[in-house]
Amino acid sequence: MGTHSFNRATTIAALDIGSSKVCCVIAKIGRDKRINVVGYGCNAAKGIKNGVVTDINQATISVGNAVDAAEQMANERINRVIVNVSGDKIKSVIKTSTIALSRNRPVNEGDLVKVVDKGIHKINVEGCELIHCLPTNYRLDSGEDIKDPRNIFGENLSVDILLGSVPDIQYRNVSNVVGNATLEIAGKAFSSYASGLACLVDDERELGATVIDMGGGTTSIACFKHGFPFYFASLPVGGNNVTNDIAYGLTTSFSHAERLKVLHGCAFLSSQDNEETINVYPVGEEDDSCIKQIPRAELISIITPRIEETFEMVNRKLAEAGLQDISSHRVVLTGGASQLAGVREIASIVLDKQVRLGRPKNILNLPDKLCGASYSTCIGLLLFALNYTERKPGKVVNKPVRNGDSGLGKVFSWLKQNF
Repeated sequence: MGTHSFNRATTIAALDIGSSKVCCVIAKIGRDKRINVVGYGCNAAKGIKNGVVTDINQATISVGNAVDAAEQMANERINRVIVNVSGDKIKSVIKTSTIALSRNRPVNEGDLVKVVDKGIHKINVEGCELIHCLPTNYRLDSGEDIKDPRNIFGENLSVDILLGSVPDIQYRNVSNVVGNATLEIAGKAFSSYASGLACLVDDERELGATVIDMGGGTTSIACFKHGFPFYFASLPVGGNNVTNDIAYGLTTSFSHAERLKVLHGCAFLSSQDNEETINVYPVGEEDDSCIKQIPRAELISIITPRIEETFEMVNRKLAEAGLQDISSHRVVLTGGASQLAGVREIASIVLDKQVRLGRPKNILNLPDKLCGASYSTCIGLLLFALNYTERKPGKVVNKPVRNGDSGLGKVFSWLKQNF
């Protein structure tokens, strides 16, 4: 890339506020729409539990530290970020809209705008913040799904619009934290949607795949088909629950339990686990005389039920939405907690689907540090900013209008000015 085009590049920044870590990634987008990461910063999250802000000050410090580190590495200040939204209260619903078409001309761009506008004209979000408003499948005369109906004749045009929302109060806390860190929210996306953009290959997005993003405090779900997401959900459990179970079961500290999980943990037993022993430091005792030795099998017997239960909860969520037996579906696991040995095997047994482990692969030349499954959401947020096509409703019912908070138009104009 010549220096000239690089000077014209737009800087974008993503902020993944998680329950166990906060991560900020700064990237340049060149004219050719290639994303080039120029800085990143990560640190342990404080003041966030199960995807929800529990302490504004601590959360603000966590965010500030991650952003500072990224800015120093990029040697550049940022003032706006694309941020993730998570927590177990996220909801999704599909709204269908139909318009009659003119018989003497084929479908044009104006019709697409019109059918979406009709669908999002009066959205009732009752005390929620609308995070996503995604036109997904178009249909002509209630026939097959059509990706791009332009230039085709028909009588009626329908579209399915996926709405994703989160309680207003919960979102307000996130926006407060970001605001306190002197940043502006330029765009927002559900964690699982961002992870899907980062990890899924085109075929998976087309034929159907469910992304399960296993974080420290939340497990979030996004189902894709025909290239679009059509369902979002999230559960308030994650890797921290496993660590807590170990700490409790072996009476050791959270940090030592985390270390045992990472070094020796596995989601299912194998025959040699009874022979192998591991050292456990009891709570408050760090000297070697009090060390306990336990069979590795004991550690695993604490982990297994928790992982099984997590996927059973995923199954229940999918069943509630009538989605658990989509035969062609594959499952892609990502997020930090998916890296525990044996998780994939348990998932394929409990969910009864083909399962693979996913990590961010849809950006070329990522720094090694960011290639792991725990960075999927953050990298996905960059892709989200780049492929931004959402249109927010002109009128949202039941929601006080806050000045200048139409975050959606912003990213769009921000990218538009620069391309």
